[in-house]
Amino acid sequence: MTTLSKKGKLTADQKSLARAKQWDKFKRELPLYAMIMPAFILVAIFSYGSMVFTVIAFQRFVPTGGIFGSEFIGFQNFTTLFNMPTFWPMIRNTIIIAFSKMVGLVIVPVTFALLLNEVKSTFAKRGVQTLVYLPHFISWIILAGIFRDILSPSTGIVNLMITGLGFDPIFFLGDQTWFPITMIVTDIWKGFGFGSVIYLAGLTGIDPALYEAAVIDGANRWKQTLHVTLPGITSLIVLLSVLSMSNILNGGFDQIVNLYAPVVFATGDILDTFIFRLGIENAQFALATTAGLFRSGISLIFVVVSYYLADRFAGYRIY
Repeated sequence: MTTLSKKGKLTADQKSLARAKQWDKFKRELPLYAMIMPAFILVAIFSYGSMVFTVIAFQRFVPTGGIFGSEFIGFQNFTTLFNMPTFWPMIRNTIIIAFSKMVGLVIVPVTFALLLNEVKSTFAKRGVQTLVYLPHFISWIILAGIFRDILSPSTGIVNLMITGLGFDPIFFLGDQTWFPITMIVTDIWKGFGFGSVIYLAGLTGIDPALYEAAVIDGANRWKQTLHVTLPGITSLIVLLSVLSMSNILNGGFDQIVNLYAPVVFATGDILDTFIFRLGIENAQFALATTAGLFRSGISLIFVVVSYYLADRFAGYRIY
């Protein structure tokens, strides 16, 4: 413990010793700083540096003039964006698809984790868990090609089974009713394995003595699940559900952009794909930036609300 001089201040020797210790600590941690530096640079450039260009949302942007040579028009781009006939239906699609995915990615992983937890064979449990976990690592570019073949109305295996049962084939990726349902189901299929790992980890933290007490009281497996297992992971379910609120405007760009077509824009177009078409395909950079800024603002509100609710109902807090 560092001693103080009579006046309560560090002496010159003590200050020198403290600086030497800080320098030694910095040298020991230098490899860690070096490891994090590439990620820090990427975040600084693409997440914070790019924020400078949000000024485009308030300009009549001309690429040849840049952000300094374009006319400032205030909130006119927002007015134009909000008055577009496709904007609010697209917001509706985004919320419906994103919210359905959020609900599904809570219910399905929890159910699967509860079922898998009842399997006694460790080998079988690990094998099944690995199989359902693998799709999480497969790119949507690859999965899009697979699903196009599987769901083809003429040669797809799903429609071959449907027609074999005497029903008409379904154009899953070309029908406005079926397309959002297909997006929701396929995304849940891809992601529920990853989510179940988190809930399985939560199940391991439940005190076995609670199950022993439930057995003594005469509870069967269903009642043990209802009164011991589910309450044991309720806080985890609430926490992950609340935190997922921040993704309410994230309908899954990489999935939908690889599977949709103009024929399903009415029910399948989401905010991310709308921004992509405005900015990349139609070169309307000002409107695309405006839509992106609108998305970021709403998402920020949901992030703040979600962390407040997580603290309020699950005791989760970032210090």
